[in-house]
Amino acid sequence: MYGSDILSGTARRRRPEIPVVVAETDLVAEHADSGFCGAVVGFSHTPDGDFVKLEDRRGLVRLFAMTPSAFLIDGSPVTLRRPGPVVKAGPKVTASGSRKVEGLRARTARAGRIWVEGIHDAALVERIWGHDLRVEGIVVEPLHGIDDLPALVAEFGPTPQARLGVLVDHLVQGSKESRIVAGLGDDVLVTGHPYVDIWQAVKPRAVGIHTWPVVPRGEDWKTGICDRLGWGEPADGFRRVLAAVSSYRDIEPALLGAVERLVDFVTEPA
Repeated sequence: MYGSDILSGTARRRRPEIPVVVAETDLVAEHADSGFCGAVVGFSHTPDGDFVKLEDRRGLVRLFAMTPSAFLIDGSPVTLRRPGPVVKAGPKVTASGSRKVEGLRARTARAGRIWVEGIHDAALVERIWGHDLRVEGIVVEPLHGIDDLPALVAEFGPTPQARLGVLVDHLVQGSKESRIVAGLGDDVLVTGHPYVDIWQAVKPRAVGIHTWPVVPRGEDWKTGICDRLGWGEPADGFRRVLAAVSSYRDIEPALLGAVERLVDFVTEPA
């Protein structure tokens, strides 16, 4: 703040910074040179630059150039800036990519159901499709395995008015799972994905790995994955997996398509 000779007694003071204020509608400002005071009611653009329209309390409207430091607010100089363009927000979407229903109140549950193999499957489906399921009134129930699926389906008694959808892990041709789900009836739809466990239907990049480790047959898959990645126990591993998923972009297409088909099947009119 001093000159080249600090003993000369001459001091240079920095000019105070003039704040820039967005000229929102109804903002009251005073034009410094003319003393005209009014509320912002509009703008005009000419080859000479931007102008602001101020309306005083008697209804008189005047146009002033928006030059630096040309206005006062509460007696302090300011530079007015025209507001930026208003960006219209698009429709909000859910984690599954569907349009979000605002002010949702969950509808009464349908008679139909979607069954999944376990708690982890149910939690992951809820993370992605929870909003959609509540809109449609679909209940998702974990089975804790599908070895007894034919008997459970017979006990449920699916009908055209109460359809049943089943999501199955490792549903590939010739597998044990493919034999269990065969011939369950027209009111039952079984879909699945090719992965050993639903964890593997989460894209590796979502959980911060390059690829899912290979676990030999006969070794518990979740335990093997956690051991190889240093994730602790399977419960710890699943918390990590679930926390990494925020939208359909984190899920492999095979699982996305499988769940979407089940939702359509259960909600389709008889």
